[in-house]
Amino acid sequence: MKIDSDVAQILGRLGLVEPGECLEMEALTGGVSSDIWKVKTSARAVCIKRALAKLKVEADWHAPIERNAYEAAWMREAAKVVSDAVPELLGQDQAKGLLVMEYLEPKAFVNWKEELRWGRADVAAAAAVGTCLVRIHNATAYQPDIAAQFPTDQIFYEIRLEPYLIATAKAHPQHAAALNRLVDTTQSTKRALVHGDVSPKNILIGQSGPVFLDAECAWYGDPAFDLAFCLNHLLLKGAWVPTAKAAFLACYDALHHAYLDGVTWEEPAELEARVACLIPGLLLGRIDGKSPVEYLVDEPQKDRIRSFATERLSNPPQRLDDIRGAWAGHDTNDSRNLTVGDRT
Repeated sequence: MKIDSDVAQILGRLGLVEPGECLEMEALTGGVSSDIWKVKTSARAVCIKRALAKLKVEADWHAPIERNAYEAAWMREAAKVVSDAVPELLGQDQAKGLLVMEYLEPKAFVNWKEELRWGRADVAAAAAVGTCLVRIHNATAYQPDIAAQFPTDQIFYEIRLEPYLIATAKAHPQHAAALNRLVDTTQSTKRALVHGDVSPKNILIGQSGPVFLDAECAWYGDPAFDLAFCLNHLLLKGAWVPTAKAAFLACYDALHHAYLDGVTWEEPAELEARVACLIPGLLLGRIDGKSPVEYLVDEPQKDRIRSFATERLSNPPQRLDDIRGAWAGHDTNDSRNLTVGDRT
């Protein structure tokens, strides 16, 4: 495709291309909040992201493009702790919302969501995600200088709390009080540097472990949100690929145990309780919020997930094992006999 003028300019300023150099530019898929390209220069391939003011979803969902600057800041801080778990940051144009990083070849780094899609459950990889995540949270916990870099309360509200919990409360007014309490607790808890979008689609698995992408929601706040967000996805993937549900629950176990074993900034049980309370809200949010998961389309199946989530909004769980056990015995599958690969 034709090279974007903004992309060409930032590559030139960063010294990544020579004047007049012929570039190959390829649009990449996978996100709703940014345009993403692979750009091949004579020396290397790089990945470029441009934050969008209007997200690519059906709902009317807007977000400030300056979040791109905070994604770069998260990458810099995380790289100090787990350098192999973050792409190399090459540069940024804050005014135009452009971020340049190394391009990680799919042959060497597989997307975790794609692995789960085909029922491939790697328990060791799940544990490594938990370990890397808790290391970042531990290293940044109660660090005023890091907190000062992320004055992103409003951005986090606009792209996490409002679309996932507030919008869901409007769809389920009988549960609005419980969902609003989750928002209040999350907003008022300031502990560590939060990625904000720890989803399998944003995690690559390489030989050295996981690599975290797309930290556009970076925020200094409650690390419980990161753990809840990822565990919620592992539950939903079991509804997507029912033949692998038990294996995905093993990943859920490995991830949360690895994470909780590393918590030092507060009592692990206190954090676990906040995570356990968040998961039902996030489950419901991925069905009826502004960004529903695209792979669950059967209404009876979605109703069964709604039932599971709303029951636990009314009676909040305190332990992650309680959610896991209940989910293991809950029939979330639709009436069709789907097998791995039957879904898009």
